[in-house]
Amino acid sequence: MLKIPHDVYVSLRQHGEETYPHECCGVLLGQFDDDGAKTVTRTARCGNTRADSPHNRYNIDPKELIRIQREGRERGEDIVGFYHSHPDHPAQWSSTDLSDAHWFGCSYVITSVEKGKATITNSFELVGGDEADKKFVDEKTELV
Repeated sequence: MLKIPHDVYVSLRQHGEETYPHECCGVLLGQFDDDGAKTVTRTARCGNTRADSPHNRYNIDPKELIRIQREGRERGEDIVGFYHSHPDHPAQWSSTDLSDAHWFGCSYVITSVEKGKATITNSFELVGGDEADKKFVDEKTELV
């Protein structure tokens, strides 16, 4: 389960609207709870560095990701997931999303942005033991 504050949820959906018709992307920071849930405390917006097809792909600069992880740890936060938008496409993971996902146990939140307006937001957890058997499973999201 992914627990996310309402204002953080609204903010990541707005990010998708602001970057439309390109994909937005960002990092979810918070804690891994003892019960297996993840609690988000903040997001870190990232620039989409995909120059070839930013309308249907995203990439976060590794240097930016390392900085976000370091700053989060200084505040006692972990990277618990990532988010991005799907302009004019469903809030469902794609084969590219799966192949580019490498943070096991993390949430991957996708918001469909139709004609500039955020519609559906879904979350998926990356599970598996290694790259060969990784998969996304639907994850319940609770607004707190």
